Amino acid sequence: PEAVEELAGRLGLEVPHEGGGPAPQRAQEDLTELLGRVAGYYQETLAGNERARTYLRGRGLDAAIIERFRIGYAPDAWNEVLRRFGATDESRRALSATGLIIERDTPRPGSEPWYDRFRDRIMFPIRDPRGRVLGFGGRVLEGGEPKYLNSPETVLFHKGQELYGLHEIRLARTNLKRLVFVEGYMDVVRLHQAGVP
Repeated sequence: PEAVEELAGRLGLEVPHEGGGPAPQRAQEDLTELLGRVAGYYQETLAGNERARTYLRGRGLDAAIIERFRIGYAPDAWNEVLRRFGATDESRRALSATGLIIERDTPRPGSEPWYDRFRDRIMFPIRDPRGRVLGFGGRVLEGGEPKYLNSPETVLFHKGQELYGLHEIRLARTNLKRLVFVEGYMDVVRLHQAGVP
């Protein structure tokens, strides 16, 4: 089914689904589109945050590799993603389904019952082989815990089934004789920057 969906997508065709109501595939496409927009927002935020850009320069990353991997920055705020992308109940449900916002256990009267999962972190979009954003990994800039925070398991993101950097490997169009696994997002990005895709 995934191969059929991918080929149909390349040709701009809609694959018919059995049963009534909206197709699960369409709902998932809506979520990946939302995640892509949020990734773009994180990229814009990085462009306007000198502290985050200084951190990435200090880690040895250049502008081209940051752009290639769509690295961004989640601002140090409790509700920026919620405010920008969660104007309706439906959009909040979508943000929650992607793991970008969290519902408070005990909402305070008069306050927002949701808050952003990622705050004050360098954001690494985790993409599928076709380049669609499925989730995020966020790294703190200074001391703090956890050092890395990933998207939770969702209908799109299954941590044990995703491989960070696979999309970029496919773009490199190299004849792979072997695949090297490394520990973290930054390791993957720096290897690509060093010419080892």
